[in-house]
Amino acid sequence: MRRTPLRAVAPTAAERARSILAAAHSMTVVTDGRHTEVRRLDGAGVMGHVHLHAPPEGPGAPPAGRVPIRLELTDIAPTRVRDRLRARVTLTGLLAAPYDPDSAESTCMEFDQCVLEDAAGCTYVPLQELEATDLDPLATSEAGLLTHLVDDHPELVPLLLRLVRPLPGREVRRVVPVGIDRYGLTLRLERARGHRDVRLPFHKTVRHIDHVGPQIHALLATSRRLSHTRHLLT
Repeated sequence: MRRTPLRAVAPTAAERARSILAAAHSMTVVTDGRHTEVRRLDGAGVMGHVHLHAPPEGPGAPPAGRVPIRLELTDIAPTRVRDRLRARVTLTGLLAAPYDPDSAESTCMEFDQCVLEDAAGCTYVPLQELEATDLDPLATSEAGLLTHLVDDHPELVPLLLRLVRPLPGREVRRVVPVGIDRYGLTLRLERARGHRDVRLPFHKTVRHIDHVGPQIHALLATSRRLSHTRHLLT
């Protein structure tokens, strides 16, 4: 009997790193003891400015003249919540010449490692996984989607809260959407002290940004049905 594979309900480390690299508006370049802020990433992300390639096969020291480089990126929640830092991505590697943001040689980086650091800890993402991962269709639109929900439809957030299990108690002071990706929506439940994040998986994985609206409406429809049933039973 063939088993149906379980559908993913959250992005992998490679997917998260790929999204952060694509959606970043800036990064810090660390090389030769210097820190340089690069803020020309809008619309292309890191992958549109830096070409990553695998190192030569076989053991041995790096060729003479190679310059170590580190790219640091932070993933900040677009909505106003506590502890807006969601994750960090660090890429390390080698350049063929000293870093110059206006030089083509500084856009070709020999890959060493990619590290995703978030609430779950540190995860190393191989270059093969990073390159093979399809970009989340919501990655570069996440900020707009979340701020639209918070600013233009705040009445929908309490409805979404009804889907959280177990149901939150009175200790929850504030609920804010803090993340959205192809697999679902994440709510941040803030208490007087501390907070926790809860994922609400979509019924179907979003393949195109035009499909996210129906998935949010499906969550809201489920919430309304649950509320109606609870009312009938009381």
